[in-house]
Parts: sequence; C-alpha cells; structure tokens
Amino acid sequence: MQNPTPPIPQLSERYLLLTLAGIQFSHILDFMIMMPLGPILIKAFGIGTHEFGLLVASYSFSAALSGLFAATFVDRFERKRLLLTMFALFGLATLACGLAPGYTTLLIARGLAGAFGGVMGAMVQTIVGDVIPFERRAKAGGIISAAFSISTVAGVPLSLWLANHFQWRAPFILIAALTALFIVVGLRVLPELRSHISSEKRTHPFSAMFAVLRDANHLRALLFSALIIFSGFTVIPYITLYSVGNVGISLHDIPFVYLAGGAATLFTARLIGHRADLRGKVKIYRLVAFAALLPLFVVTHIEASPLWLWLVCTTTFFVLVSGRMIPAMAIITSAAQPKLRGTFMSLNATVQAFAMGLATTLAGFIITQNSEGQIVGYATVGYIAMAANVLAILFVARIVMHDQHANLPDVALK
Repeated sequence: MQNPTPPIPQLSERYLLLTLAGIQFSHILDFMIMMPLGPILIKAFGIGTHEFGLLVASYSFSAALSGLFAATFVDRFERKRLLLTMFALFGLATLACGLAPGYTTLLIARGLAGAFGGVMGAMVQTIVGDVIPFERRAKAGGIISAAFSISTVAGVPLSLWLANHFQWRAPFILIAALTALFIVVGLRVLPELRSHISSEKRTHPFSAMFAVLRDANHLRALLFSALIIFSGFTVIPYITLYSVGNVGISLHDIPFVYLAGGAATLFTARLIGHRADLRGKVKIYRLVAFAALLPLFVVTHIEASPLWLWLVCTTTFFVLVSGRMIPAMAIITSAAQPKLRGTFMSLNATVQAFAMGLATTLAGFIITQNSEGQIVGYATVGYIAMAANVLAILFVARIVMHDQHANLPDVALK
C-alpha cells in the first residue's frame, strides 16, 4: 500500500512552486522563441518556410513521442531525480541548438530538446499533483502558468534583442545557462518524492500505461485535455499573420501584442487560480471557458482596426484562452489515480502535443493567403475552435477527481 506524500511547510511550498515555474519558464521560452526567430533563421540558413516549419514541428512531435515513451517508466523513478535529469539533458540539447553548424544538426537538436522538454512538462505537473493539496492546486497552477506570461513579456523580447545584436545562437545559449542555474536551485529546493513507487513487481514495461488506459475516467480527462488544446491552437499560430494581413497592424507593433497579453496574464493567472480553489475548479473553468468564446469569435472575425482596439481583443484572448488551462489542469491532474499520476501526465503531454499539431495542421489546410496578403478562412477556423471549446465545457462534468480532499463546490457540480 502506498504512503501519502507528507505535507510540506507553506514557505517551502512557495519555493518549490517558484522553482518549478523557473523550470517551466526555460521550457516554454525554448518553444516560443522559434516562431519570432523565423525570419532570422530563414536568412541565416537560406531555407524556405517549409524547412522552417519542420524546425517548429520537430519539437512538438518529439515531445509527443517522448511523452508516450516516458509513460512506460516515469512512475518507477523518484520524481526529483527524473525531473532534473531530463532538465539537464534538455539544457544540453538546447546548447546544441546554439552550437549547430547547419540546418540538419539544428533540426536534430530541436527534436532532442522537444523530447526532453515533453517529459519535463509532464513531470512539473505531476509534482504539483503529488505535493500540493487539492484545495490549493489551482492557485499553484496559476503560479506555474506565470512562466508563460514572463516568457512572453520578458523572455521573448530579450531573446530577440540578443539575436538581433549578436547572432541567432545567443537565445539558445541564454536558455542553456538558465537551465544550469535552475538545476542548482532545484537540487536545493525540490523534495525527494518516492511515495508513488509501488513495491509490486510489474509484468512488463507497458503495464502502467495499460492501467491508465483501462480507466474510463483517465480517458475522459485525456479527451477533455485534447479539446482544450485543440480549440486554442487552431487560432494561436496564425494571429500574427492575421494581425498584419487583415487587421492592418505593422510588423514593428507586433511585439506590443505579446507584451500586453503576457503582462495581463501575469496578473490574471494567479487570480483565476485563487478563485478556482475558492469557488470550485469546475465552476470557474466553465465561467472562463464560456467567456473565452467571445475573443475566439472577435479575433478571427475582426477587420481593419486601430492598434489600441486590436490590443484589447488580443489581450482578452490571451487572458481567457490561456486562463482556461489553470482550473483545467487542476481537474486533469486530479483525475489521475495517484500511483499512476506520472504515467497519466506523460500520456497527457503526448495527447496535448498531438492535439496541438493536429489543430495547427487542420487550420493550415483551411486558411489561405490571397494576392493582397490577407488571410482567408480564419473565420471558419474560429468557428471550429469555438465548437471544440463548447464540447470541453459540456464534457468537464463527466470527469471524476480522485483526491480525497476534493472541495465541495467541485463535487456538487458533478
């Protein structure tokens, strides 16, 4: 029988969450920096948009495959050691990106970074599920989600500044240095977590994965996760193209879109997490996701507009579309059986990565660019995103949360 994970002091819990947020920041920045670096890399390697697309896609698909592979072994190891090992390998792969002599080696290095990063992201959420009590888990998720906001507000502009003033290699070297720093912090701050390790001998390496997939509640949670990611990533990758081609925003003003959105989510993420813990995770998820239907519609339908109005639309989009993930991840994490949480979260990372790739690919088939540079078909993509979002809202009530300390508002809403 498993022993429950012992509680940790409030101050140590805060340091733990900040450390996990720092690890997540390195991972997210490494993923996000590729898209704004596109023009620089295309010029540096003399490649086309198709080859650049492979650089971006290699990260996501490697993350998906590594999550599937990690599901066979992740619950057999102590959490801290596995996370920091994956983080160190991720740092080496990112350093290899910065030192890559050519396109092919950069493509391979990006694939490796995605492979290790996919496992890392799952492990961060797994540790939050293991250590943070259910009644504070959404707020903890808000702190982890702040990594996205900080990478958008500070990380991406700084990386672009380094790339423009030095070389495209500089941002990857910066991320590798940050990785080394957070490994040192992680060794001191992160607790050892062994309570999930079972003394029972497993018959084959896929036993934990099969155990996860046999649980109908796990499958419902994975489908819920896929719907949320799908509804966001049909729209997100093409916002910049639509901003310039249809809304009439200058390329020089595009950074303001990410600065405003990132700065806003930096404040709203913790607020949404706190409200979800206080009022019930299912209830707050439904409210935020329902509110997100408006920016999903407006951002994909608006015509030529002044910068200030577009910033209002996109900032609202970032706050609500990303804000859904905070209570949603608390629900998804709590849907897992504790002894299988690592395996479940690895499979969840795989499902999310594939949903991301599927959404981007599907939207790419629907969207076209006319002779004037305008995006055609973005409204259709918006309707698809809204439909997936509505399905997720309807579906969330079918997910059962296993935690013994589940608060009453969530239970009542089932």
